[in-house]
Amino acid sequence: MVKKLMFRLLPVQIILAAAGTINMIVSSFFASNCVGQNAMSAVGLYGPLNMFFGAISLMLVGGSSILCGEYLGQNHQEKLRGVYTLDVIVSALLGLLFTAIILALAVFDLTGFFTSDAAVRPLFNQYLIGQAIGILPFILSNQYASFLFVENRGRTTQIAVVVFILVNLGLNYLFVVRMSMEALGLSLASSIGMWVFLAIEAWYFVSGRSQLKFAPHAVDFSECTHIIRIGLPGALSNGYQTIRGLVVNHLIEVYVGAVGLSAFAAANNFLALFWAIPTGMVAVSRMLMSVAIGEEDRRSLTEVMRTALTRYVPLMCIIATVPIIFAHPLAHLFFKDTSSPVYTMTVWAFRILPICLPLGIPCMHYVCYAQAAAKQRIVYILTIFDGVINVALFTAILIPLIGMNSVYHANVINGIVCILIIIIYATVCRKRFPRNMNDLMVIPDSFGAGEDEHTNISVKSIDEAVNISQDIQKFCLDKGMDKRKSFYAALAAEEMVVNVVEHGFARDKKRHSVDVRVVCKEGNIILSIKDDCQPFDSESMNQLTSGDDVASNIGIRMIYSIAESIKYQNMFGLNVLTIRI
Repeated sequence: MVKKLMFRLLPVQIILAAAGTINMIVSSFFASNCVGQNAMSAVGLYGPLNMFFGAISLMLVGGSSILCGEYLGQNHQEKLRGVYTLDVIVSALLGLLFTAIILALAVFDLTGFFTSDAAVRPLFNQYLIGQAIGILPFILSNQYASFLFVENRGRTTQIAVVVFILVNLGLNYLFVVRMSMEALGLSLASSIGMWVFLAIEAWYFVSGRSQLKFAPHAVDFSECTHIIRIGLPGALSNGYQTIRGLVVNHLIEVYVGAVGLSAFAAANNFLALFWAIPTGMVAVSRMLMSVAIGEEDRRSLTEVMRTALTRYVPLMCIIATVPIIFAHPLAHLFFKDTSSPVYTMTVWAFRILPICLPLGIPCMHYVCYAQAAAKQRIVYILTIFDGVINVALFTAILIPLIGMNSVYHANVINGIVCILIIIIYATVCRKRFPRNMNDLMVIPDSFGAGEDEHTNISVKSIDEAVNISQDIQKFCLDKGMDKRKSFYAALAAEEMVVNVVEHGFARDKKRHSVDVRVVCKEGNIILSIKDDCQPFDSESMNQLTSGDDVASNIGIRMIYSIAESIKYQNMFGLNVLTIRI
């Protein structure tokens, strides 16, 4: 079910990640074709700032997502609402602060440290003014997208992305082509589009239909420290990339010139569309990993990482061939003169940079896991090497020798070095070369239930459902549990699973399954029953377990009477029932 869930949730997260990317591609297209090469340079110069705001947003998304995942795994609904409310408040305040700072830089012409080119700087100032208006919705929309993910409202995000793209295209045509607003028009179009994007996302929460409510009374301001502590290491990667962008831009300006900046900006902005796929993959994995940690589910935790390495990486290898094969047509989208140096540089960018796509997945997922597992040392090591050291260092070494291609090669070398760092880290911690996923992830032996303390059973038919009790009872007895608890656990599992198969499976024509996890630990039996059927309404559960007719729903009533606790929640479109015997 983990693999199935990862691929089911993936499209929405890719679409979300692609929204900002499409915005940059549209800006690059109109800049290069309708305004000029200097405007394209201005778009490229904004890249590090965009990365910085992305880092702030990622810090809040990462920290709040991991906390929400843990609280989901523990079924702490009040704490979940508190984190949601706190995250929205902090995001709004930071968005307003950064808007004021960027406006001041642009209006008072304080941007000399970005570029000394007299032709580019005025256009860059115009571009900043327009972009400043979109900083607040940019940060907030990323937070709401994460919470829509928790609510399993991917369709809302899809609608928001489609509308955003249409608005952005329409306004770019109006402002840049028809009204000749140049760089200001480019940035205003994307900023207004971001406000529309935010409005569509936020409406679901404002309308009162969401499970997550804005609840100031539930806010624990100490959680702000936790959000920052958890999210900061991963966000530092974007922060370091801001520094890397400034360094690399300076090296390009010195050794290649504005033509190099234009080529790199065009290729980078377009390839960001492809990077939306690994970004979406990590967004899914981050939440699933944090839920697994909250549930102390070692098997699901390793399964997420295994899927990333064995399914996601090969998939990205195939996808990466697309821009490599079509390097010339893609370069021609931005630069029409095929004999110009900027065209040649752009072609080489499309031939080399896509190699980074599959190489980046292991590092991105390992940082994501290490964040959730509080392995801060390896997070800091990977983020600083991935974020700035590798690319900046190898670019500085190679650019005097091979020119613009050094930037592209340095990015590929970065991916290889980061994978080696992960392997070396696991080898040092385990004092042996990693032999399995537990070794590679350096999961503590004390985490969750050991291999001999749990079993997992997948049910896809009524025949499998009615036979599940025998397997569970035998497992519990083999682990030394008393006969009474073992019998009750087997009875509870069969009753609940049969109920799901008979009623949940029949609600639609889709193929479904039920995953049952049985844990025997410290004298307790814990059943975790997950299915991918339609959500089971809490009011319906109340009706099943209450009422005057004691003979109705006798099986479920009996389970409620013998269990120490029963908790239900709907999580990412999965029904999750946790029964403690």
